[in-house]
Amino acid sequence: MAQTLKGDFHMHTFYSHDCMTSPEALVRRCNDVGLDCIAVTDHNSLAGAQAVKAVAGFTVILGEEIKSTAGEITGLFLTEEIPAGLPPIETAKRIKDQGALVSVPHPFSGYGRSSLAEGSLTELLPYVDIIETFNARTMSPASNVLARAFAKEHGVAATAVSDAHTLRELGRTFTELPAFDGTPEGFKEALGEARLTERPAGRFVHVYSTINKLRRKRFTIP
Repeated sequence: MAQTLKGDFHMHTFYSHDCMTSPEALVRRCNDVGLDCIAVTDHNSLAGAQAVKAVAGFTVILGEEIKSTAGEITGLFLTEEIPAGLPPIETAKRIKDQGALVSVPHPFSGYGRSSLAEGSLTELLPYVDIIETFNARTMSPASNVLARAFAKEHGVAATAVSDAHTLRELGRTFTELPAFDGTPEGFKEALGEARLTERPAGRFVHVYSTINKLRRKRFTIP
């Protein structure tokens, strides 16, 4: 690959209910660890991605991790926020209507995470562009193995993501891909040449998310 981007396409700011990271702090951390192509994917909100894009000097893809009636679905390259609570197919259609990409976060992971069940994922396949074949916060290695096998079987592009809810998680797991033209189609094509660096986030990251939820009850954050 000529020019290579170090990317991470699933991370959160304090616009998510379980994260305390400000957009400015996230940008500083990305600069420190060399991430230069990211997607900010707050829960049911585009506000964090928009805030990061406004202060970053590198590529920021506007994303949203959307809670459908059957589990979470991520939209990448969105221009408008998509409401939570819609059926999976309707959620995917609204993503596609914006010319954006459908990414499936942490499939098969369980452990209380809002993951699509295999039946819902199979039904959604005609709309799926990307599958997270390695999510650093997935506790069971077998879940990532299943995700990798599923993506390979169905010929879907793969990413390795941090799903970071704290700053220290950024920069450990990432996806290296060739520079692209900034379009969803160019991004998807570049993922065909991607190299994935996969490092688990550790056993206690979900504890931090729980602590963040409790802290959010005490502090007012936009």
